[in-house]
Amino acid sequence: MSITRWSDLRRFTEARVGLGRAGNAVPTAAHLDFQEAHAAARDAVWSALDVEALRAELGPVPVLHSEAEDRRTYLLRPDLGRRMRAADRESLPRTGSTVIVVADGLCASGVQRQAAAMVRALEAEWPVVIVQQARVAIGDDIGEAMGAEAVVVLIGERPGLSAQDSMGIYLTWQPRRGRTDAERNCISNIRPGGISLRDAAAKVHWLLRGARALGATGVALKDDMTAAPLLE
Repeated sequence: MSITRWSDLRRFTEARVGLGRAGNAVPTAAHLDFQEAHAAARDAVWSALDVEALRAELGPVPVLHSEAEDRRTYLLRPDLGRRMRAADRESLPRTGSTVIVVADGLCASGVQRQAAAMVRALEAEWPVVIVQQARVAIGDDIGEAMGAEAVVVLIGERPGLSAQDSMGIYLTWQPRRGRTDAERNCISNIRPGGISLRDAAAKVHWLLRGARALGATGVALKDDMTAAPLLE
C-alpha cells in the first residue's frame, strides 16, 4: 500500500497503522511512542476515583464499596468486585425505578471525566449511586437491593494503547445476583474520540423502551436502532 493510502487510512482511526520500518523493526520514534502509550495504559488501571469531586457534580449521592478492600485485591479477585459490602446493602433505599451506578471499573479516569456529564445527558430523574473497586456485575447486586426495574452501570473500560478515557454503559433489566453477561446490553467506547454522550444517552433510552416491551435485556434484546453512517 502506498504512503498516500496509509495517510488516508490514518484519518479514520487512532490505531497504529502504516508506522513504517527500520530494517526488521519499526522506527525508533514509533517504538518509543508505543512504550509511552503502554505505560499510560498500565497507570490508568491503577487510577482512583475522586469521589468528592464526583459528588460535587452529582449531588450528595450514596457512596458504596465492593468487597475488594483495595485496588490490588480488586485486580487479583474479580469476584469480590462484583459484590458490595453487606453494610452498604442494608443502607440502600428501595426504589421501583431505574438506578444509575457510577463505578470505577478498570479505568477510573474515564468515569471521572465523563460520568457526571453522562448522567446529565440522560435527562432522567433516576437515583444515582457511586461504587468503588467495582466490576460490572455489582450493578445486579445494587439493583436487587434497591428493587430497581433496571440498572444502568457507567463504568471505566479497560484502557488501551490509544485511549485511557473510555467509559462503557451496561444495561440490565430486573437486576439480581446471578445475572450473566448474556443478560445485559453494552454501549462501549464512550469518549471524545468515540461515541458521544448524546448518542449514548439516546441508545440507553431506546434500549430501556425495548427492555420494558420485551421484559428482558441482553441477547434477547436486539440492538437494531438506526445507526449514523460510519464515515462522513
